[in-house]
Amino acid sequence: MNSCSFLNFSVHGNYQGNLVALESCKNIPFDIKRVYYIWGTEAHVTRGRHAHKTLEQVIVCLSGSCDFILDDGQHRETIHLNNPAEGLYIKHNVWREFTNFSKDCVVMVLASDYYDESDYIRDYAEFLSAGGGKVPNVYAKS
Repeated sequence: MNSCSFLNFSVHGNYQGNLVALESCKNIPFDIKRVYYIWGTEAHVTRGRHAHKTLEQVIVCLSGSCDFILDDGQHRETIHLNNPAEGLYIKHNVWREFTNFSKDCVVMVLASDYYDESDYIRDYAEFLSAGGGKVPNVYAKS
């Protein structure tokens, strides 16, 4: 899927621990307008179940692990996240669900815009009719 890719962040570490700095328009490909995080989710729960019309996101699993199910309307892939030095960059018009949360999972989301309910597509059939499936299946891990 060319509308999703991995971002590898520089880790600065020594005996005191590790640090990753995230900066708008440097190692994050957009101006960060919103940050939120999710934790305490049961393993069997599925979150997300939506696409965005224009919003871009970078997802970082800060602790533990979870699976992201990404769908461009033609292909569906499951991406396992478990590395706080790696971000999953998701452009707009990609259906996303996440599940299979480990007990200690903490997921941070960096968003390119403020919350706007009108940017969400929450119905899969509507997602398909709004252009889902027009993106070729080329998944890039950089």
